[in-house]
Amino acid sequence: MCRRLLLLLLAPPLLAACAVSGSEGAQPTYASDAAVNMKRGNEALASKQYMTAEKYFEFVKTKYPFLDASREAELRLADVSFEREYWSEARDRYTVFVKLHPTYFRVDYAAYRAALTYYRDMPSQLFFLPPAAEKDQTQVKGAFDSLDTFVKTYPDSTYVPEAKKYMVDARERLIQHELYVADFYETRGHLAGAAGRLEVVVTKYPGPGEANILFHLHDLYLKLSDPVRAKGALERIVARMPGTPAAQRAQALLDG
Repeated sequence: MCRRLLLLLLAPPLLAACAVSGSEGAQPTYASDAAVNMKRGNEALASKQYMTAEKYFEFVKTKYPFLDASREAELRLADVSFEREYWSEARDRYTVFVKLHPTYFRVDYAAYRAALTYYRDMPSQLFFLPPAAEKDQTQVKGAFDSLDTFVKTYPDSTYVPEAKKYMVDARERLIQHELYVADFYETRGHLAGAAGRLEVVVTKYPGPGEANILFHLHDLYLKLSDPVRAKGALERIVARMPGTPAAQRAQALLDG
């Protein structure tokens, strides 16, 4: 039953992939005008004729090196890789563009899309696969760090709101991974390891739920016979969340 369900779920993407691979289109008919070639390349990309689109964009890039159309063609070549889900290739193309054209008016687009490749390449959360929190988090961390760098580098970019939305998701996944590992350590009696993982969360990914984690750290440090760090966990709650019920509870424990 599970195998049949898996096949049914995978069938549409597989069929789509076959359809795309078989519809690369005819050989390009190049025009003498850069704009016309860009239009034809964009049309080919929109219809998923990736090889045809790439040829048009390569032609414009090399034929008109001193026009803005050449820069646009470079971006569209990166977009081709992105649409094909060639994440590493797309990232490299966007990153090279940023380095070569740091003052181009669409450089923020290239930087954003380079960061977005990490997000798109994060582990799947499909229900029939192992939980994402159990998987390698390299791409998730890359997504969070790259999107964070983008937001700080291009604070006025129109892509910042979307980037922040993806950062929230990546941050939550990283937190869930650290909590998963912390719980793994704690249930096996490795309290120091659990505390270390929780410290990562409150240090690198502060935000909602932080008070509960700090209270948990307080309890772990008491079990580890480390009253100084236990007190420090409570003091962080008071300092970071003044006037909140969590801060009042922490202060009561400090006073007691």
